Amino acid sequence: MENTRGLPAGLKSALILLTLVSVIADTMLLPFYPHFFSDAFGVTDPHYVGWYIAACCFTVMCAFPVWSRIARHVHELHLWVGTQLAAAALAVLCYASESLLEFWLLSQAMLVFKASYLLIYPFVMRLETENNRLGVAGLFSVLMHFGGIGGAVLGGTALDILSPRAIYLIMAAADLFQVVICAFLIVQLRVGIKPIRSAQESERPAGIPGYVLKLGILSLLFYFSVFLIRPFFTRYWESLGATDHTLLSALVYAIPAWVALAILLRNHFVQPRAGSIQLIVSGALCILGGLFLQANEHWLTVIAGRVLFGYGLFQVTVHLEVLLFELSTPDRFASDYSKVHFFQNIGLIGASFTVGTLVDTLGLTAPYYLALAGMTLTLIIFLALYRQRQPAPSVDIFSH
Repeated sequence: MENTRGLPAGLKSALILLTLVSVIADTMLLPFYPHFFSDAFGVTDPHYVGWYIAACCFTVMCAFPVWSRIARHVHELHLWVGTQLAAAALAVLCYASESLLEFWLLSQAMLVFKASYLLIYPFVMRLETENNRLGVAGLFSVLMHFGGIGGAVLGGTALDILSPRAIYLIMAAADLFQVVICAFLIVQLRVGIKPIRSAQESERPAGIPGYVLKLGILSLLFYFSVFLIRPFFTRYWESLGATDHTLLSALVYAIPAWVALAILLRNHFVQPRAGSIQLIVSGALCILGGLFLQANEHWLTVIAGRVLFGYGLFQVTVHLEVLLFELSTPDRFASDYSKVHFFQNIGLIGASFTVGTLVDTLGLTAPYYLALAGMTLTLIIFLALYRQRQPAPSVDIFSH
């Protein structure tokens, strides 16, 4: 039965807070893995960072479907209490680890439990009204950007004043904070053990619909391309001689997230007239321009490129998901989202394996040129698939 009431305001706010805390905590080290492995374990091989990030993506990609199946029998709130307690304990063990092998095993085990938080998105979408779903999609995309700001700044600050290992203690504290929120919601809402599932959801056919396959392939190429420049951006920025201060490096790294927030505020007051198709095309063109500027090895053009890249990244990320929800139906949303998410992670894994070799053999600018080629291919395929489709109206995510 279709939900007609929507999410209670308190539950929706709590789930947004859970998402934000989770993203901030889990992205603190993302711009600084080369620094972390160098300082904590003396590893300077650029291949190593790519291998580790690829392993993280693979772990989450495999764990998420498992938690999705478990959530058919255990309510998400109860599930998150257990998984985040386990993640917090493993984060403390990561802090205390003394060898690379021990750290790898513990950190990957931690990510297995953290992957359960990907269920927040389909959980919210399942309970939200149909009219609000497009707005929620935009809201969660913005939360990813906003969390990136907090994660980069907090991570850069922590590396400036604390040891690299101490970041895992911050992660553990964030996990425990999330446990407290979930426990509070369980008590306040009197949530039972078994979740409610609609008959439509339990009877939906297996397989990958054509629109999911198309968007999955596009997402694979898109995430492969834009992720190529992330792992070594702070090293690239510092190589330009502008500064070697990690906090400033984190702020420059987070420019796309600041741009996303600016677009969000602008859209609240001035509703864009273009539809999803047009915004994806214009966003892809901005990404191409931003990548070209960042590859020019001057700190001023890098900053300008980060701004342009951030604008395009927001538009493409949000409206690819909006397009998925337009083409999907509520009873298939969780299934369709998990399949597209799988393709996204394949792209991330491919980028993670590729970027270390690129940097090692061709230098710190090489990822930008491969990203340019990848985004060009993505845009060509997108235009071939969707150029005949009528533009869809844009969405004000504040209106819900």
